[in-house]
Amino acid sequence: MIYTINNLFINSNDKTKKIPTQVTVNGWVRSNRNSKKVGFLDLNDGSSINNLQVVYDPNLENNNNLTNVTTGSAVTITGNLILTPNAKQPFELKVITATVYNICANDYPIQKKEHTNEFLREHAHLRVRTNTFLSLFRIRDQVSWSIHKFFHDNQFIYLHSPLITANDAEGAGENFIVTTITNDKYEKDFFGKKASLTVSGQLNAEAYAQSLQKVYTFGPTFRAEKSNTTRHAAEFWMVEPEFTFSNLQDNIILAQKVIKTVIRDVLNNCNSELKFLEQKQETKNEQSLIEKLEKIANFKSDFKVITYTKVIELLLNAQKKGKKFEFNEIKWGIDLQSEHERYLCEEITKQPTFVINYPQTIKAFYMKLNPIDSNHPQQKTVAAMDLLVPGIGELIGGSVREDNYEQLLKNKTQFKIEGNDLQWYFDLRKYGYAPSAGFGLGLERFLMFITGINNIRDVIPFPRTPNNLLF
Repeated sequence: MIYTINNLFINSNDKTKKIPTQVTVNGWVRSNRNSKKVGFLDLNDGSSINNLQVVYDPNLENNNNLTNVTTGSAVTITGNLILTPNAKQPFELKVITATVYNICANDYPIQKKEHTNEFLREHAHLRVRTNTFLSLFRIRDQVSWSIHKFFHDNQFIYLHSPLITANDAEGAGENFIVTTITNDKYEKDFFGKKASLTVSGQLNAEAYAQSLQKVYTFGPTFRAEKSNTTRHAAEFWMVEPEFTFSNLQDNIILAQKVIKTVIRDVLNNCNSELKFLEQKQETKNEQSLIEKLEKIANFKSDFKVITYTKVIELLLNAQKKGKKFEFNEIKWGIDLQSEHERYLCEEITKQPTFVINYPQTIKAFYMKLNPIDSNHPQQKTVAAMDLLVPGIGELIGGSVREDNYEQLLKNKTQFKIEGNDLQWYFDLRKYGYAPSAGFGLGLERFLMFITGINNIRDVIPFPRTPNNLLF
């Protein structure tokens, strides 16, 4: 029977479980050191950040010449499990037989030493063999599974929205074109019109929510935005729930609930990975990574909710007191920059914070127009919400959807949306459209927040960024 290293460690810590005396394990060699009489392999199989120490006799033929096995080699070891309660590990494996599948070349770049994340990005096909990235991608797996479980438990239907589309949900025009031709004669292209990779599954989710009531999409989205920042990638994964007979408050409650639930799951199931990442990171804050997550997961009160108009007041007051922003022209109607968002949730509220009721002009065409404030008739706002979190800024963006057909047509003109590719979306309002709301949660930014990693390129297996298509 093949055992995982993780199961061996779990069994060794559980007094009710009997540890087998003879086991077989598969894995990759992290290091190999030996003398004439004894040799030691550090073996890792991906199931845990813990290595298994393998002890072998360099002089025995059935050890398949383990003396010459290099770091990175793939092996199967069968041996006797020996308890070592006084050592660093609770046990070690004494080799009976060994199979070496592949001797790793000597130029293998992932050696037993510290590597920078920048160096490892150049070897993204191998970096998961380090404990840092092993931890990150085990956490990514847990977060993804927890998200699916959360929505399943809350009766949301999983919708596979299309990756190829004719519409730009955000209206920003930052699309990757999907084509079979070498010119712009799209009427002669595969679909007979211009097609692109999706920037969002939201519009399709709205259609299905109008029958199923609660749906969500979870898949890759694409933005041809040339932003070489630590928070942007050209390909990333989005979670987008959509649910009908709902309002802005319902949307806020759902977003807060999913954040707390997933973080709680990670704390319960990835504690050793979080501890490892916590030890690797230098923080200027008194609060550790795990303490930050525990505070959010166990926070009994709701996250702070504040209007955009109030945020502008707070930023202007901060300026009067001497606070300098890189983007220092603060006035009602500006699109909040990351530095503004972080200042709000890190210095003022000091917690995850929902900002609501943004100016219509800086949000998407599909967001519901709020009733006009008679005191400020020029300040048109929409029922939008962004969740801002310390260290990241915007984590979630969402809104109530405009359900008035005539208003949506006005928005089309105002936002200069051309053509009729979205007519099906507009027509939904004519066919029994129920009030609908939803949001988008960027998986990678969520992972950055959970793990404390400060670059989006390190929480996605093979990052796609400007001038970077290595793998």
